[in-house]
Amino acid sequence: MTESFLPHMNGVTGSVLQILRHLERRGHVAHVIAPDAAGIPQQLHGAVIEPVTSVALPGYRDVRVGTVGAQRIASSLNRFRPDVVHLASPFALGWRGALAASRSGVASVAAYQTDVAAYTTRYGMAATTEFAKNHLVRLHRRATLTLAPSAGAEQQLAALGIDRIRHWGRGVDAERFHPSRRVERGDGGEVVVGYVGRLAAEKQVEDLRVLAQLDGVRLVIVGEGPARQRLESLMPGAAFLGHLTGDALAQEMASFDIFVHPGESETFGQTLQEAHASGVPVVATGRGGPVDLVRMGIDGWLYRPGDLQDLRMRVVDLVGDRRKRRAFGAAGRAAVEHRSWEAVCDRLLTHFAEAQELNSADRMLRAPRLRRPETPQPVAGGHWRRYVALGDSLTEGLCDPAPDGTLRGWADRLALLLAAPGGLHYANLAVRSRRVRDVSGPQLARARQLRPDLVSILVGANDLVRARVDVAALAAQVETAVRTLRADGADVILVTPFLPGRAAARLLVARFADFSNRLVGIAERTGAILLDTDLHPVLASPPNWGEDLVHLSSRGHRYLAYCAGEMLGVPHAETLGALDEALHDAGRPVSRTAWWRRYALPWAWRRLRGRAAGDGRVAKHDDYVYIGRSSSMRGVALR
Repeated sequence: MTESFLPHMNGVTGSVLQILRHLERRGHVAHVIAPDAAGIPQQLHGAVIEPVTSVALPGYRDVRVGTVGAQRIASSLNRFRPDVVHLASPFALGWRGALAASRSGVASVAAYQTDVAAYTTRYGMAATTEFAKNHLVRLHRRATLTLAPSAGAEQQLAALGIDRIRHWGRGVDAERFHPSRRVERGDGGEVVVGYVGRLAAEKQVEDLRVLAQLDGVRLVIVGEGPARQRLESLMPGAAFLGHLTGDALAQEMASFDIFVHPGESETFGQTLQEAHASGVPVVATGRGGPVDLVRMGIDGWLYRPGDLQDLRMRVVDLVGDRRKRRAFGAAGRAAVEHRSWEAVCDRLLTHFAEAQELNSADRMLRAPRLRRPETPQPVAGGHWRRYVALGDSLTEGLCDPAPDGTLRGWADRLALLLAAPGGLHYANLAVRSRRVRDVSGPQLARARQLRPDLVSILVGANDLVRARVDVAALAAQVETAVRTLRADGADVILVTPFLPGRAAARLLVARFADFSNRLVGIAERTGAILLDTDLHPVLASPPNWGEDLVHLSSRGHRYLAYCAGEMLGVPHAETLGALDEALHDAGRPVSRTAWWRRYALPWAWRRLRGRAAGDGRVAKHDDYVYIGRSSSMRGVALR
């Protein structure tokens, strides 16, 4: 579902076309819902194109806005029965698509591509800016997953309270946009400074006026839009070539000596990639998408947003140094050669698969999570020297045995990650079968004696599975413990409890959701670091659970440790986790008969006798053990 499509060609349309090509190559079936327009194709790359009622956007006769209702879209989805709905730069039509997908129980992925709020401000419609922001928040929180094209866009969305954000950039056609297409166009040795894009207020093309009178410079502007007439009067010496596409655009791009893009509301900046692919150095504003694409002093310059003299100075620097232009251009070409559309669209398919997992987890919730934290940002790690883990069997490490039979667990593995920069004192006070009252009582008291600077708390599951439970009272006990530790000067990482992805677990989902909602509030009020496991639905998948079906497997412990490490700012934790997973297999599942004999019957016998598995047990590390390069820690190893 796309806000823009053929025959109108822009960045949104271009990316949709690349996605359709890739889906066809990979054997998937696609269906496109797009605003109706004269010349819209009926079929493309194996996909049926379904046009819907639309109106022209004021100021852009060729740009159409879909006006169809959500019910019509839901009917279309029910006929096609998609696995996932991709919302390309959603706003008007995309909002109805998100509603229809939600009502139909289908996963939806919203690809953020247009900063509509910035556009309303640029066009002098400040009164609608807040509406645009609120609408974006509603839309993206309705979607299963949001894709952001750049770090700047991720930060912008996170600041609005949107969660489940993943990075997804854009590919570039490095064969079409190539230095070999260059044609010398400068008259009398002039340096050609070019711009490619829409001629509209939000692109800030008028800022290029500071370059129009530079000696030895020929300013070339490619594109169309409502601001063209005003720009021509403002820069009478510039060459306006109109809208170009295909090989004609690639040739013009390669014939630039310098590419300049002044727009401050770019969420990505596809033309910057195309300039680099063409071997042309780039000068762009240091805000938004360009920050991810331009490497200062390597393949271009970023100038201070709004500082037109800085823009002029950066361009003058390249105008006067041909060798630097060539070096920057070569570096830009090298940087984009690995950003093929094939690789980018393969990553998109991975995001589609994750969205299906998330949607499945969401649908399992009878009591949906009413509160979510803002997308968590990793803290600056590496400064903790005393770490204490509190909790129950999950933190003790059941079903994660070392070769010598001792238990490891996610907290032990996290301790190793935290110790890597320079050593760590670590204690693990968790004991199986313990409940919230144990963590907020004896475990808390012992932890305070150890004076840690970091404490992890994962507890609540043993309380929440009981016949009767007061969720509010449990959360209050946790909050008291967290406040006490924070008052002592310790950082606290608070982990929400979770369930395996099995049908039987659905009976308990409402309680777990309620408890997790309350932990979100505790983190907000106390400044605790929240690891919201609901944002990692893969944790519920069978390979992450041990043979007893109620504790994490070694794989699950590893996964949770790297999630926590990422939250605590461990460098490259996500990459390390993927590498670690590749080096281990998931093991063989236990048979049903063995499961009853080893786990179910002993559990039932203990319950009948009023006993628990942790009775009489003590913590495996009741005092600090030191983890360092030269130390050995029994039971703690990433084998």
